[in-house]
Amino acid sequence: MNKTEFVGAVAEKLGVTKKEATPKVEAVFDVIVETLAIGESIKIPGVGTFEVRERAARKGRNPQTG
Repeated sequence: MNKTEFVGAVAEKLGVTKKEATPKVEAVFDVIVETLAIGESIKIPGVGTFEVRERAARKGRNPQTG
């Protein structure tokens, strides 16, 4: 499911138009991103946990030079 489909599903569930649902969905995503940006995690029972994790750097290569 992509973001557009998600907005459509929320709109249908709430009985509103996609235009009305879009800012509400955007607000939820904004709060999630802002919370993760300050290093906090978000736990939503029945859905999951959003958290930022440190990962080791990936070794890249230039396809033209090998």
